[in-house]
Amino acid sequence: MELLLPAAPWLMAVAAIVAAVACIGAWRAVPWQGRQAALIMAAAMLALAVSPGDALAGLLLGVLLLVSAMLGTMGVRGTSAASACCHRALGSLVMAVCAFQSASTRAVQSAGAGAEIAVSGHGGHGMNGVLSVVMLVGVAGVVVWTVVSEWFLPSVHRGRTARLLATESWAMAAGVVIMCVGF
Repeated sequence: MELLLPAAPWLMAVAAIVAAVACIGAWRAVPWQGRQAALIMAAAMLALAVSPGDALAGLLLGVLLLVSAMLGTMGVRGTSAASACCHRALGSLVMAVCAFQSASTRAVQSAGAGAEIAVSGHGGHGMNGVLSVVMLVGVAGVVVWTVVSEWFLPSVHRGRTARLLATESWAMAAGVVIMCVGF
């Protein structure tokens, strides 16, 4: 897979790790569903950065992120943490779509090893496939959600906790943008 930004996997991993550390730092303000989603995203992005690039790794990471997103919203309805947990779940879903897209790119590359295939961006077909559209909409959703929640809506948290949760939110948004732009 040809990267538009060669350091993209490592930048994604760093952003996800920053988000996870901030989430863990705000321990009591984040339910277990949110903490597991942040930790799974960080672990998956780190695994994606160090993986040898096979399609099976991308598929397994995508499934893991998808399950984590579903668990991330389980039982938070009506709580003050519901919005943040849904935001994390959306970030996890976007990362899952990217992992699935990477897996499909790698599968196309390995299937056509003898043939000449030009690979540029997601799926070997640029940014024009269905998964690419879903990913772009998801990235826009994460970024808009972050901007609206951090700039226009009052936080229920104060002080250190509010700063940690804002750091987590911006780091996750930066990670999905880097993922979208870098591949």
